[in-house]
Amino acid sequence: MIQALMRMLFGSIVAGACIGSVAAQDSKVADELAKYREALADGNPADLLEVKGEALWAEKRGPRNASLEQCDLGLGPGKLEGAYAQLPRYFADTRKVMDVESRLVYCMVTLQGFKQDEVTRQWFSKPGKESDIEALVTFIGAKSNGKPINVPAAHPEEQRMAKIGEYIFYRRSGPQDFSCAICHGQDGKRIRLQELGNLTTREGAGTAMKTWPSYRVSQGAVWTMQRRLIDCMRQARWPEPDYLADSIIALETFLQKTATGTVMETPGIKR
Repeated sequence: MIQALMRMLFGSIVAGACIGSVAAQDSKVADELAKYREALADGNPADLLEVKGEALWAEKRGPRNASLEQCDLGLGPGKLEGAYAQLPRYFADTRKVMDVESRLVYCMVTLQGFKQDEVTRQWFSKPGKESDIEALVTFIGAKSNGKPINVPAAHPEEQRMAKIGEYIFYRRSGPQDFSCAICHGQDGKRIRLQELGNLTTREGAGTAMKTWPSYRVSQGAVWTMQRRLIDCMRQARWPEPDYLADSIIALETFLQKTATGTVMETPGIKR
């Protein structure tokens, strides 16, 4: 009996020591990551892409030799201040809920006369070749810097898309039986050194959504939210959705609705 109690006591001491050691390691990792992010913040290469996006916005291009300055992103033609922070939203002229990228492509087609396959052929950057869409989204996003995210999903179509997005977030699928919520449905989760935000809370969703588009140091490129979500689905071994797919816009609507009230800090910078 005494020996059994001693074994239990010894086991408790060892377990406590291990927990203390893990907690200390977690604290050290968090400190080092904070230093790393602080060092990255000294200069964001996305600022250069933002300048390119501003020039593209005003440049007359396409078969109609027109600029994008009359593009309506939800606040009226050419009004960009705070527009990104209020997307996705319903647009009466298309009868669809659109995010910044789908709306931007719509404007490039209707105002400048491009064909959709032309402007989406290189929707993300590749080595040695930047994407015009990424540049424009970076410029548009920066115009919401310091503005609160405001996607209440009040319109019936917005409500429908938010519900679809929520379903996608929690649905387990693919050969790994994965869902978004497995990684992003609880506090304190991490893959290797990467913290995984809890996107079911306002603050967690806000931390994720308010900094996109972001410069990815590991990729040497700016990523938009469409690219981030499509890549997440690829890593979860889901069938990879097409660019501008309704499923991606629905997921954005759900996440932006959850993040409503948090303040934009874009362009961000990520590991």
